[in-house]
Amino acid sequence: MTRRVFRYVPFTIEQDATAEPEYEVRCVSGDETECGARSGTYSHPAPVEEWQRRHTQETRHRRYHRHFRDYAVMRPTAGSSEPAEPVRAGGGAG
Repeated sequence: MTRRVFRYVPFTIEQDATAEPEYEVRCVSGDETECGARSGTYSHPAPVEEWQRRHTQETRHRRYHRHFRDYAVMRPTAGSSEPAEPVRAGGGAG
């Protein structure tokens, strides 16, 4: 039987500054069924908010489901013996 040793290494979760976040909204207005219109995906909230304003002006719809997506990295806290670079899927360093 192979013996394994596990040790606790404290990490922090941080937004990955090398990847842009994504913003999008979907119109969920409607009584029987949702409208379903989508703004499209943007790297800044301003175009999404402008789309919402125009859609509300044209349709009088006022309820939206907002989507914000970003990437996160796990970083060992100071004093940890782990490498500073995040490990990416596939085992490579980031």
